[in-house]
Amino acid sequence: MMKPLIILTGPTAVGKTDLSIRLAKAIGGEIISADSMQVYRHMDIGSAKITKEEMDGIPHHLIDVLNPGEEFNVTVFQKMAREAVETIYSNGNIPIVTGGTGFYIQALIFDIDFTDQGEDTSIRKELECLFDEKGSQYLHDILEKIDPVSAKEIHQNNRKRVIRAIEYFRQTGEKISEHNKRERQKESPYDFLYYVIQTDRDFLYQRINKRVDQMLLQGLVSEVEELKAMGCTKDMVSMQGIGYKEILSYLNGTCSLEEAVEQLKQNTRHFAKRQITWFKREREVRNLYLPDYDNSQDKVLQRILLDINDLYGMEKKKWK
Repeated sequence: MMKPLIILTGPTAVGKTDLSIRLAKAIGGEIISADSMQVYRHMDIGSAKITKEEMDGIPHHLIDVLNPGEEFNVTVFQKMAREAVETIYSNGNIPIVTGGTGFYIQALIFDIDFTDQGEDTSIRKELECLFDEKGSQYLHDILEKIDPVSAKEIHQNNRKRVIRAIEYFRQTGEKISEHNKRERQKESPYDFLYYVIQTDRDFLYQRINKRVDQMLLQGLVSEVEELKAMGCTKDMVSMQGIGYKEILSYLNGTCSLEEAVEQLKQNTRHFAKRQITWFKREREVRNLYLPDYDNSQDKVLQRILLDINDLYGMEKKKWK
């Protein structure tokens, strides 16, 4: 029998955190973070990381487990998340995957194969040099020629994914978009419920702008100053996250604070838009449009609990 897994996702600032805590309390769940930034220690404000108080006793996994200088990618996430899932099952609880990184969620629930194509890293090194020498647009143009589908899906500034897509094509002769499409057709090893929380776009953008203002009041600039003092640079994967790269540019003197803040808000809104687009493409998704529930988390939670009861037969079940 496949075991249960619940996904609670949606664009940034839509309200996933509070709902995930309430759901975990209701069904005996533990939470796995599917966020590319909350995994890092010392990066709290800019990642909107959940606090110990907000956790309210609910166990959380994949939060504060890496230092900023360590690399985190979908392969690392998949391995760590699988281990967390098994730990949660052994505790007799239900895993609740919460976060907005859709590719990470997809990799976990459909068990996507990220097997490396060999030990030869020469192609990757060549592409990294080209990126540094000629810029992101140059490499993205190469990707556009060999794999237009991937070029449309991958932003030109996403250095790692652009390079990986080109490298994969040169290693295998196959477009990585075709590989990913094939992998997405795989059956999941889990009996999952996949929820995407949505709300009015203008309202979401207002929440994003307010969240950025709140981050500044909480000390985002000081947080990035401390990371810089620790030796963190713009070349690190962690420092390329939204909220950190903009403030670091200000601290490095390449823009004013006002410009950095406006860029941060704009980048976050664009990120939310990309998230919305991504989740629209996903299969077996259950959309929860908040205005349909009078923007009431109580009503949304009740909807989820009804589904859980229908699918799993009860609101809480031991899975040891």
